[in-house]
Amino acid sequence: MYMKSNIYLQLFSSFLKIGAFTFGGGWAMIPLIEREVVDKKQWIKREDFIDALAIAQSLPGVLAVNISILVGNKLRGLKGSLAATLGTILPSFLIILAIAIWFVQVYDNPVIERIFKGIRPAVVALIVSPVLTTAKTARINLKTVIIPIVVALAIWLGGISPIWFVLLGGIGGIVYYNHIIARIKKRYREKKK
Repeated sequence: MYMKSNIYLQLFSSFLKIGAFTFGGGWAMIPLIEREVVDKKQWIKREDFIDALAIAQSLPGVLAVNISILVGNKLRGLKGSLAATLGTILPSFLIILAIAIWFVQVYDNPVIERIFKGIRPAVVALIVSPVLTTAKTARINLKTVIIPIVVALAIWLGGISPIWFVLLGGIGGIVYYNHIIARIKKRYREKKK
């Protein structure tokens, strides 16, 4: 587990490392964040991480920052959120600042252009990886895979806003949860008789 005395430093340094060495933004950071906070540090359980990921996606803002806020908050409240968030955004801020100063001078450089083209396939792989691990953890199987496929097609081809699917999923989860609770209560009453 983690030592309570320096948890803020651990949160900051863990998210600083993730923020500094991840190309591609939010989804590319997810496998690194998951490995760090679930597997390595064991700060949260995998199921809690999947829930935090779902919440982070539905909130406005940057996915990696949202998830760092949620992890930090779970461990140490507001101060934990601040430490994790600062660790996440500091590398990007410094890199963007350096690029703003330096990139203008080398913008048309063919070597720089090739470097960015070479990074693209790695970023795609980093984005696909968390999708597959999240699907596995969320227990998506052949029966339930139809839901994300239909939603993705409806968003892509139908032009339907993802917000509607988030709301529909939330309402569906509440109805399903209430249905399960009602069945459990019914069984309990039947056993009691």
